[in-house]
Amino acid sequence: MSKTGSSSIWFFAFGYFATYVPYSALTKAVSSGQIGDTPVSGVELLPVSALASLVGMFTFITAMRWWRYASSFQLGGLKLPRPGRYTFLSGVCTAGVIATTTLAYTFDGVSIVFMMLLMRGGVLILAPFVDRLSGRKVQWFSAVGLVLSINALLVAFLEEKDAGFGMTWLALVDVTLYLGAYFVRLRFMTRLAKSDDAAQRTRYFVEEQMVATPVLVALLAIGAIIGQGAFLSDLRAGFTTFFERPVVLEGILIGLFSQGTGIFGGLVLLDKRENSYSVPVNRCASVLAGIGASYVIMIWLDGAGPSTHELMGAFLIVQAILFLTLPLLLEKRRLAREAQQE
Repeated sequence: MSKTGSSSIWFFAFGYFATYVPYSALTKAVSSGQIGDTPVSGVELLPVSALASLVGMFTFITAMRWWRYASSFQLGGLKLPRPGRYTFLSGVCTAGVIATTTLAYTFDGVSIVFMMLLMRGGVLILAPFVDRLSGRKVQWFSAVGLVLSINALLVAFLEEKDAGFGMTWLALVDVTLYLGAYFVRLRFMTRLAKSDDAAQRTRYFVEEQMVATPVLVALLAIGAIIGQGAFLSDLRAGFTTFFERPVVLEGILIGLFSQGTGIFGGLVLLDKRENSYSVPVNRCASVLAGIGASYVIMIWLDGAGPSTHELMGAFLIVQAILFLTLPLLLEKRRLAREAQQE
């Protein structure tokens, strides 16, 4: 990882955006039956996407040669990576984030953008509280970016329910679990990883990632073995009869793109600066991705495009991004002036 004071956070944010668009669009298209023969429930979609995410995670960390940063233990003549206590708990929370995010885009009658705004907005509100609890100062440009991001969410709430914003209790539970998992994750990240030490940040990233998808796959497998009730029956179908459907490839792609969002999103959140800076960067990228996914669905499958309110929210998000880039621009100007004086 490069030093956090550089523009690397914006490269990671772009990667987050670029993987989130196909991830959310494919999830909505498969779960709604717009591609394939019949709709696939979000629960049935989880196993194949989780398995693909697991493969994607190990492939990425191996390709980057980052396993050496993780804590390790000896097993015979082998030195094997292991998570710490807190990175293990953070990984469990990340598994919850992965599952609830995938489910969020499968609820009937609720738009991609609205669910995204609810979930992203909640994390935006959590960010300054986590900073306060951790004793970190919130810079003025972070505060402005945060306010603009929250205003983008408030604009979306002005939309009428018949525009696809009808919430169900399952959707509300999903959002609540998502926010709870993110709160714990941000607390651990702030305490253990948000520092100038690139090796420390990479260690946290690797140890968290090596836990998240294996835990998710294990929990899904246990639920599938139990297989009682509609929820767990759908879960069992995800490990069995789903592979007879014509959308297996799409399910695998959903998992790989989901892992991409986890990789890039995690690297954004691990930026050294306060959560009131890194969280809006992360959330801005995903909200803009939701707008992009809506356009993909509209062009590809004749779905409904983003509403006026959603586009207004996106405009505010762009303004937030501009404020969040101010520190980089001001720092570059300062360095240029110093170079000229020398």
